[in-house]
Amino acid sequence: MKFKKLTALLLAGVMALSVAACGGNKQSDAYDADGNLTGKLIVWTLAADLEKFSARFAEMNPNVEVETVVIAPGDYPAKLTAALNGKSDEPDIIVGEPQMLGNFFDAGYFEDLTQDPYNAKDYEGKIVDYVWEVGQDSNGIQRAISYQITPAGFYYRRDIATKVFGTDDPEEIGKLFASYDSIVDAGIKLKDAGYRIFASDAETNYFSGDSAWVIDGKLNVDQGRYEYMDLCVELYQKDLTAYASQWATPWYMAMKGQVPILTAETQWGTDEMNIWDAESFAAATEGMETTEVFAFGLPAWGVLTLKDNCGDTSGSWGVCSGPAYGFGGGTFIGISAYSDCKALAWEYLKFCTLNEDTADWWIEESQGDTVSLVSALEKHADDENAVYGGQKLYAFWLEQAKGIDYSKVTKYDTEIGNAWGAAITAVKTGEKSKEEAVNEFYDVVAATYPDLTIER
Repeated sequence: MKFKKLTALLLAGVMALSVAACGGNKQSDAYDADGNLTGKLIVWTLAADLEKFSARFAEMNPNVEVETVVIAPGDYPAKLTAALNGKSDEPDIIVGEPQMLGNFFDAGYFEDLTQDPYNAKDYEGKIVDYVWEVGQDSNGIQRAISYQITPAGFYYRRDIATKVFGTDDPEEIGKLFASYDSIVDAGIKLKDAGYRIFASDAETNYFSGDSAWVIDGKLNVDQGRYEYMDLCVELYQKDLTAYASQWATPWYMAMKGQVPILTAETQWGTDEMNIWDAESFAAATEGMETTEVFAFGLPAWGVLTLKDNCGDTSGSWGVCSGPAYGFGGGTFIGISAYSDCKALAWEYLKFCTLNEDTADWWIEESQGDTVSLVSALEKHADDENAVYGGQKLYAFWLEQAKGIDYSKVTKYDTEIGNAWGAAITAVKTGEKSKEEAVNEFYDVVAATYPDLTIER
């Protein structure tokens, strides 16, 4: 009897190991004797989307177990760094947003996908170009791939467009947003008609310049950056927005229709008015003058944000291009260099990013997210989105993505962009003159990046 119990325990242990353990780096290590994918993967992600991808992958491969851990974006870099600096074999699948990837790549966290057995170069051209480039390190080695594209555009109210501008056609409305000057002109016309062009001046963030902040080791502040500063100042000082801070209660309210008009002084709330609490905000703003907002500036994932929050204005929206090509966010998937399950992880990565059936499923599941697989975008080019007046959004976003030049993106962008944003805020609020704010900007950049050449 004891022998039978011992045998049973040993067999159970072997079976558990066959599920939990993975082989090495050979593609065959991901399959059992019957040719089925097998093993266990641990996925760390900052995007809840991957919970659904993981469930789908496990559903399609019953011998695979996927444990997906969603970590808050603010905590993700530190947690991943702590694990992989210690060369932990968990997680197997890791991710990053574009602004994180450079540091992750330099630290050696992401597996080289150009080497055998991955041979990622074989898939070049299947993913939208700029997304493919984002997943490469400074030496052009592919280390991550994203399942989505995130070019930016302006989401506008078709009904307001028709009333004020006589048309709701995306190409014609796009002309209103073609330059910083035309945006101000449109804002003035909308205000005269009782509307506001934006919920806040932050709606233009994704179109804040079309040049690199650093070129050949030298800080580059071109004329377009100053023109963008002027735009933000005019939007703010001429009260062309509703002062509804992004992601706060009034910002979401503006998607549904009427929203109280705040001021520069009250846009972040007061002791009596909490802009982050819908009930408190409604009570504090009862009886205030209201307006309706014409447009929001967001990347392609904004299709989902607006869909979930537009209420009765659903069907009354359109999307058009902005004054520059921009993009924001995106979840890039890679394999941990320290994983023991690299072969299975590669099958998961391909499933999420390079599989047309998966792309078709995600388009349906997400109800509008914009995938990165070119063949799927082309296949769905004629799909009409009812929330956006029947507009063919996949064709639009693919065209916008073609204009993104990723060579203009540098590792300096976040810090320098934040410093420029602080300068803009100082000017528009009257805290500093334009000259004072720009000089302080140069001081901050010089202190942050002493190796850069700076000509004032």
